[in-house]
Amino acid sequence: MTDIAIPVREFKMPDVGEGLTEAEILKWYVAPGDTVTDGQVVCEVETAKAAVELPIPFDGVVRELRFPEGTTVDVGQVIITVGGAPGSEPEPAAAPQQIEQPAEKESGEEPGQEAAPAARQPVLVGYGVSEASTKRRARKSAEPEPEAPEGTYYAPPAAEPAAAPVNGHTVARPLAKPPVRKLAKDLGIDLTTVTPSGPDGIITREDVHAAVAPAEQEPAPATAPEPAAVAGAGPSDARETRIPVKGVRKATAQAMVGSAFTAPHVTEFVTVDVTRTMKLVAELKTDKAFEGLRANPLLLVAKALLVAIKRNPEVNSAWDEANQEIVRKHYVNLGIAAATPRGLLVPNIKDAHAKTLPELAGALGELVSTAREGKTSPAAMQGGTVTITNVGVFGVDTGTPILNPGESAILAVGAIKLQPWVHKGKVKPRQVTTLALSFDHRLVDGELGSKVLADIAAILEQPKRLITWA
Repeated sequence: MTDIAIPVREFKMPDVGEGLTEAEILKWYVAPGDTVTDGQVVCEVETAKAAVELPIPFDGVVRELRFPEGTTVDVGQVIITVGGAPGSEPEPAAAPQQIEQPAEKESGEEPGQEAAPAARQPVLVGYGVSEASTKRRARKSAEPEPEAPEGTYYAPPAAEPAAAPVNGHTVARPLAKPPVRKLAKDLGIDLTTVTPSGPDGIITREDVHAAVAPAEQEPAPATAPEPAAVAGAGPSDARETRIPVKGVRKATAQAMVGSAFTAPHVTEFVTVDVTRTMKLVAELKTDKAFEGLRANPLLLVAKALLVAIKRNPEVNSAWDEANQEIVRKHYVNLGIAAATPRGLLVPNIKDAHAKTLPELAGALGELVSTAREGKTSPAAMQGGTVTITNVGVFGVDTGTPILNPGESAILAVGAIKLQPWVHKGKVKPRQVTTLALSFDHRLVDGELGSKVLADIAAILEQPKRLITWA
């Protein structure tokens, strides 16, 4: 045996843009023992904006996956370690020791020891973290983890154990996340007296609430907790299910609250006969110019909105609170709200105002398919100016949509239904829909908002206006 150490490289969770501080590991594409090469995608992560695939910036053999799928990891934390090239691995018994040492330093253990200076981490295209980046709070256990055989996932506990004095004796500090500790403190509950029911002995919020009742009511010790307080109970047993708010849904919730309580919303409605538009859609489906493209009502609604903006350019603006200015935009990045398994995404078509109808159809099709696959990039959701949300696909007649943050208007399109309608003096069955336009009243007054909505309705009623007004 030679004493030449095989270098172990650490790949840390990179900052994938927009100053995001954490990401959830959705899927691993490699396992311990696999050979990886520079630029190979090793995992898929989800940030608050979108799902992103991460390529590793060096060659080697996977030694350890630090976190299992479904774990939310801070930017800068090591997520995978890679050893030397194939054939240069040391004896298996030496492997855990070389892996565990960097992990201990990462978690902040034994702060008195000095580590040898490390070279700057290779930076991925578009994102990367240097070794000198600010340290974030550790999520790993403060106690040394027992050595695990190679080829296993390392799943650090969600709360950090520590020593705590109780009745003059030193006992292990109960495992609980910071919000649960705060809840216990507010309720006056000693966590050392709470029976944990979470995974790995972690105390949950339900455990704390369950401890409150005995403290107040002094029931018999044999009293069983209600099904709702039993962590891990199956759907048939539990009366409630708690779902962590994270990723896209968390970002959407924060954005909507910010928008609703920042921009003064006004919504106007109009019901319109779109029979001629539906006939035009049917004709476009057989047009050679649309071969391989999808022609649908949303395409013509989008084009109608673009023409209405061209006729009323003041509506395409943004409010600059810091400088107390209205920013008039001479381009339209058209957002399309897309429902995906990970939540609502609003990617936008860049410079939609400059696209022909076939080009707009192609951009719409690509945007929707990419969103449904969960591959929408953060850049695709930046810089929107106005948005369309098609609630009609769910059979809904209309709604009062909330503005996408930083935008001036959002158009909701309701279900297109065959309804009795007065046409040329007679009641006839016609294809009818209801449109709803919400706008920022700081930027758009009632007259301007009404003109925009009326123009959209007029175009959908008489689609030949796409030619005469364009």
